[in-house]
Amino acid sequence: MTRGQLFLNYSIQKLTQLRTRILTCLEKLSYDDVWNRGGENENAVGNLVLHLCGNVNQWIVSGVGGAPDTRMRDQEFAARGELQPADLTARLTQTTNKALDLLRTLPEERLTESIQVQGYDLSVLEGIYHVIEHFAQHTGQIVLLTKHYTGEDLGFYRHLTAHRHRERTP
Repeated sequence: MTRGQLFLNYSIQKLTQLRTRILTCLEKLSYDDVWNRGGENENAVGNLVLHLCGNVNQWIVSGVGGAPDTRMRDQEFAARGELQPADLTARLTQTTNKALDLLRTLPEERLTESIQVQGYDLSVLEGIYHVIEHFAQHTGQIVLLTKHYTGEDLGFYRHLTAHRHRERTP
């Protein structure tokens, strides 16, 4: 396997894993939990999901894939309960499926190609890396909020107590 294939495969695995964690959280949260804010300077889980959808669409689907960029970033944070948790689940699944399909078919030669996203000049590889890193940061916030609202251990690291790891990616 080449370095480019390794990078793309790991990016696909990581985005899939992180999405699964967010979907698990959304299943456990009530509508009120999804849209709860501690204050105006904080984001609700719903805002974070909308923000991730916007980011993935802008950076991967548009920036790498060439689709029109229709993102309205301010609206991601302005939302105050317009969507049910099931709607957020569907939107996140649809958005990440588009990105995953694109990454699965992306020729590794494109990783060094230059793109421009949000006024940044960068390579396709850097754009993908940005999305995975950004997605991971907000997944952590959603996991923390879910643990806070439910009082549950979500079990994402239960495998570490076993003799062998079951997850494909750390």
